[in-house]
Amino acid sequence: MTDSQKTAIIDLNGKQYKVTEGRYLLVDRLPMDIDVHFEIANILLLTNGNETKIGAPYIEGAKVNAKVLKHERSKKILVYKMRCKKGYRRKRGHRQDLTRIQIESVVS
Repeated sequence: MTDSQKTAIIDLNGKQYKVTEGRYLLVDRLPMDIDVHFEIANILLLTNGNETKIGAPYIEGAKVNAKVLKHERSKKILVYKMRCKKGYRRKRGHRQDLTRIQIESVVS
């Protein structure tokens, strides 16, 4: 990480993510179209080189600009339930809906 590169910890959809300018991120499905630019104002922590700001709970005036790249689905996971000696078996599959976003800039 270079000194000019800013990183932040954001709160998006109830989950916290560490983001860096120019990086990609997979988050839970966002209700937005592809190629839409949006900003995230819930910044919990912001670092720029040796300088660090901590929010209480959020940092005033800080924001992260991002762009929706595509919507996709994760790998399938199998959920298997069984009760011994009872003849109870349930096998289900699940694929989580995800959105791939690109972090364009971190503004303090």
